[in-house]
Amino acid sequence: MSLEKNWPLFEVIKPGLFTTVQDLGRTGFQQYGMVVSGAMDPFAIQVANLLVGNRRDEAALEMTLSGPELRLLNDAVLAICGADLSPSLDGRKVPLWKSFLAKAGQTLSFGPPQQGARAYLAASGGIEVPLVMGSKSTYVKGAVGGFHGRPLDKGDILDGRKPPQAKQKLAGRGLMTEDIPVYQERQTIRVILGPEQAVFTEESIETFLAESYQITSQADRMGYRLAGPKLCHRSGADIISDAVALGTVQVPAGGEPIILMADRQTTGGYTRIANVISVDIPVLAQMLPGQNIRFQAISIQEAHQLYRERERFLRCLSVACGVTS
Repeated sequence: MSLEKNWPLFEVIKPGLFTTVQDLGRTGFQQYGMVVSGAMDPFAIQVANLLVGNRRDEAALEMTLSGPELRLLNDAVLAICGADLSPSLDGRKVPLWKSFLAKAGQTLSFGPPQQGARAYLAASGGIEVPLVMGSKSTYVKGAVGGFHGRPLDKGDILDGRKPPQAKQKLAGRGLMTEDIPVYQERQTIRVILGPEQAVFTEESIETFLAESYQITSQADRMGYRLAGPKLCHRSGADIISDAVALGTVQVPAGGEPIILMADRQTTGGYTRIANVISVDIPVLAQMLPGQNIRFQAISIQEAHQLYRERERFLRCLSVACGVTS
């Protein structure tokens, strides 16, 4: 069966606090100054897509703290992964981390956040918005990609693609309880130290790894500014602008760290004390201002092993869900 475009999927009744279309990001264009964007929690969006039979890199809706109210315009199998934003279908609670069938005319809504910060809504067949530089992700500050380069608004109509499989075969898939992340107010975040580790005093490195830091209200898709013990540089906080990555921990002259996230800039001029490992980025993405983190240094070999284990899990889930590409 061929895929059909312009298949109306959702009508936005209420947009929620900040709801955008995201996929795994816009890669290959940082050399031109284009940020990567993409889902803040790459694990949750990939699982949501697989549970409804989509490729892992398909677009979904990223919902922050307060979810939208959406009217179904066609039948679809949906999955919601990530934060618990109290989802319900026509007033009936729906499961997280498990696919379910929603009928045309039904209303999907969200209530108070119970755990975590960001939830991902995937629909069988995917979200149909234009590809911009190879991605459907929304970069709001640049008005690039997604749904007209902006968060969803009341009255928007989102198109999907008619799923290639019978809907009843897609519904009811879910993760085992032990595989579902638990989001806590205090988290240990693993990092690889460097590349400017030597610029900091030995006492500051010890402080960075021993003390707790609080996420401040200056936390968004670009980065999290932290409050806590100040870190001291041996000879200044500035470097010649160099590349930054998802999870780079910068320390400006004030001495308090900043963790760069999905909408980070492409280069930075502050010293980089560490980088959060890929497997712990989803943990960070689900944390809220006022919550606390501690940093733990591990080796790059350990980080690679953890990444391989996460990738193996996602590939096994892909096979189990019948997604082969």
